[in-house]
Amino acid sequence: MSVSFLRRIAAPKKALTGVAVAAATAGMALSATPVQAATTASPTQAKAIAKQMVPAEHFNAFSKIVEHESGWDVDATNPSSGAYGLVQALPGSKMAAAGADWKTNAKTQIKWGLDYMNSRYGSPTGAWSFWQANGWY
Repeated sequence: MSVSFLRRIAAPKKALTGVAVAAATAGMALSATPVQAATTASPTQAKAIAKQMVPAEHFNAFSKIVEHESGWDVDATNPSSGAYGLVQALPGSKMAAAGADWKTNAKTQIKWGLDYMNSRYGSPTGAWSFWQANGWY
C-alpha cells in the first residue's frame, strides 16, 4: 500500500477527532447513538421505582390504582379515552409538568401521578378510596 493511500484513509479519522475535540471544548458531547430518555422496560422495574418514590404507608393504594389502570405498563393507552401511562393521565401530555420524558419514563409518570393523587385526594390512599367507590379516580 502506498503512503498516500494510507493518508487518505486516516484523514477522515483525524477530521472526526478534530470535531470531537472542538465539541468537547465547547461543552458539547458527541455520541454515536442519539440520546434517548430513560425508559422502563418492564412492569417489575416500574413498580420498583414507585416503591422508592411513594411513601410506604401509601404504596399499597398507589400500586392498586396503577395495577387497575395500566398493569404497570408505562406505554399503556386507553383506546377510547386516550388516557396514557402508568396512572392513565388524560390527556397524557399533562405529565409533561413532571418532565419532558413523560411518554417513556416511569419515574416521571410516578412523580406526576403521586402529585396528582396528593393534590386531588390528599394521598394515594384517598385516591384509592375514591377509585373503589367509583371505578376511576
